[in-house]
Amino acid sequence: MAEQDPRDADQALVERVQRGDSAAFDLLVRKYQHRIVALIGRYVADWSECQDVAQEAFLRAYRALGTFRGDAQFYTWLHRIAVNTAKNHLVAAGRRPPGADIDVADAEQFDSGIRLRDNDTPERELMRQEMEQTVMRAVQGLPDELREAITLREVEGMSYEEIAQRMDCPIGTVRSRIFRARDAIDQQLRQLMDDAEQ
Repeated sequence: MAEQDPRDADQALVERVQRGDSAAFDLLVRKYQHRIVALIGRYVADWSECQDVAQEAFLRAYRALGTFRGDAQFYTWLHRIAVNTAKNHLVAAGRRPPGADIDVADAEQFDSGIRLRDNDTPERELMRQEMEQTVMRAVQGLPDELREAITLREVEGMSYEEIAQRMDCPIGTVRSRIFRARDAIDQQLRQLMDDAEQ
């Protein structure tokens, strides 16, 4: 059997959503959420803020899906919505979005080191490095089951269902472990921010 073109698969899911099957949209979200979070991370440095903006972008895409005609690939269309959502978020927060848009192909090569180069200061770059090191230390310091859960979720991009299978535990346990891991990381970051403000 010939392998289906991913564009056709996306289009089939879009048509299912347009016919009222919201579960089909969940499949599109799962497929693209890590690329979209990575893309938005190029505009929005704060990790939890980045997650919120990504959620907002998917919400906007869902609301606008009725107007999607398939002239462009679904990911290209979603990419444009995500970039606009990130820029609007920065403007609303009184921050300057970067001048040049991030190209679709370039967005795939996510590298936190080249986020918003044009308005980086040495202080901001140092703070970002400190934040990344703090996150790494926080993850390393987690109990094994929390570290494994958060790594499978954030690094390997697995769904909660996949993590539950891999870790051989109920999905509720996975959610709890990821929540506790994120909370521990957030506490370390808050401490870093408090120290920086003194």
